[in-house]
Amino acid sequence: MNIPAYSLLIACLLPIVAAGLQKWGASDYDNHNPRQWGQQMNEPRRQRALAAQANSWEALIVFAAALLFALHAALDANTRDLLCMSFVISRLIYLAAYYLDKALLRSLVWFVGFGSALALIGLSIR
Repeated sequence: MNIPAYSLLIACLLPIVAAGLQKWGASDYDNHNPRQWGQQMNEPRRQRALAAQANSWEALIVFAAALLFALHAALDANTRDLLCMSFVISRLIYLAAYYLDKALLRSLVWFVGFGSALALIGLSIR
């Protein structure tokens, strides 16, 4: 099983999932002006989904770079796979926690995910 590839694929899909949560059940969604619609939402759950989407794009960039470092440095596969799974699981929990307004949990798992990406980079530098 190619855990780094699957992890990257899941990380790429998470912003799309967040966008889906934002639009889910919205009868007023405007596909002609989706960004304007997103900025004018006043439903807190949809606003949190929009924020989670933005953060998912940001996290994807860091994770992709970290994974490239780890693959280039030939980081131990078990360590690399564990950190990749840690990142993905924390990001899945992050997305759910953000959408459900669990602020403390969201912050804690954000640190786990970001720490996993930083660990990939740090261990690759050794």
